Amino acid sequence: MVIIARSSSLPLLKRIATAVVLIPIVLALILRAPVSVLAVVAAIVTLLTIHEFLKLTEPYGVRPMTWPTYLFTAVFFAALAIGGGGETPLLSTGKFLIVLAFAAAIAPFIFLTRAMREGELRGGYPSAAASVFAFAYIALPMGMLVQLRQQWAGAFYLLYLLLVVWAGDIFAYFVGKAIGRHLLSPRVSPKKTWEGAIASVVASIVVGWLLFRYALPISAGLLHAGLIQRRDGLFGLEQPAMGPILLLTFVLNLAAQLGDLVESLIKRGAGVKDSGAILPGHGGMLDRIDALLFAAPVLWYYAAWRMMQ
Repeated sequence: MVIIARSSSLPLLKRIATAVVLIPIVLALILRAPVSVLAVVAAIVTLLTIHEFLKLTEPYGVRPMTWPTYLFTAVFFAALAIGGGGETPLLSTGKFLIVLAFAAAIAPFIFLTRAMREGELRGGYPSAAASVFAFAYIALPMGMLVQLRQQWAGAFYLLYLLLVVWAGDIFAYFVGKAIGRHLLSPRVSPKKTWEGAIASVVASIVVGWLLFRYALPISAGLLHAGLIQRRDGLFGLEQPAMGPILLLTFVLNLAAQLGDLVESLIKRGAGVKDSGAILPGHGGMLDRIDALLFAAPVLWYYAAWRMMQ
């Protein structure tokens, strides 16, 4: 989960202190926690994020279906938690795709049916649309993160995803603040610059290259420290070619930056600066995971494709 912010009106020291506390917790969860525990934590984060998102829809004139959305999301993650028990995951990639497709297909039916009970019928569709979008935008990518952890070398790939996104985030912020002159998207996010965006790409690629260049000693060190099991690391001939990894890292960075811009668009339309205030110095939960919501599906599909080769 992304916990490095782009900008904040609160002191930088408070932001750093929050990050110092949360980063070890996040890393311990993705490396060591059982998949069922990771699913529960991901569900809590998802529900908090959906709560913030539904609040953001109110300035757009939407009366969100809060509890039906929470319940539908909780059932989805309960399936992941139950399927994540045991060393051999019951919820394989193939089964996960079936659950994913079914949940995405049935969500409009569920929420539009619920909309029939709305007092004003013309408000039913916007409310149902907000719930469907919240599930597709937030819950499905977070579910992909959980299922990715169940795949071969899943812990290593989650570590790779977080470090790539974090590195891009940090360098975009500091380089953009120091030398940024050319605005990237002034209507959506007036503080983001092309200089920061380019620095973000470069930083992500460097971190991605280093992780896979030294994948064996990193995996061995994590295994020796008891942070991962052997199936969760990247060892020996299992290491993929560097060319595709660099391309993947580039695409992940672009997806992460687009995820950030999309969330800025939603907030700007709602007339707010942050999605919430749950994390001191960092804003809301949606502010923290916005980049992952676009990047996670990219990595999940790469990992699923790799398993089918």
